[in-house]
Amino acid sequence: MEAHKEKILAVCNEVCKGTLMETLDIEYVDVGENFLVAKMPVTPKVYQPDGVLHGGASVALAESVGSAASYIFLDAQKFMIRGLEISANHTKSVRDGFVYAKASMIHKGRTTQLWEIKITNEEGALVSNCKLTTISLPKG
Repeated sequence: MEAHKEKILAVCNEVCKGTLMETLDIEYVDVGENFLVAKMPVTPKVYQPDGVLHGGASVALAESVGSAASYIFLDAQKFMIRGLEISANHTKSVRDGFVYAKASMIHKGRTTQLWEIKITNEEGALVSNCKLTTISLPKG
């Protein structure tokens, strides 16, 4: 994995051009044997009206990193990955800086996968704890 780390991150970032991930300035920054990390800047673009990170932006970040992790860790040549369900518990407000989302696989089934995505601030404090279920659908 280490030898391919930069290539994997480059591919993940390249396919985001022209998508919601580009709109939200999400960038994939780290990958390991069983995780993927993305970061997103907290700016007025992702605020709710009272000037803090919108929970919906956090959920978009979580689903983006969880789905990208599915793409990396499953056979994307044979399967399309789709999100089935996502839930989020928001625990801390953020006004500026970056948030980081780390997707880790909890369950890797033949058809469905379960991901835990922890979103933290720059100090490492938990901002949101999310759970994503994805499905692998055969291509063709």
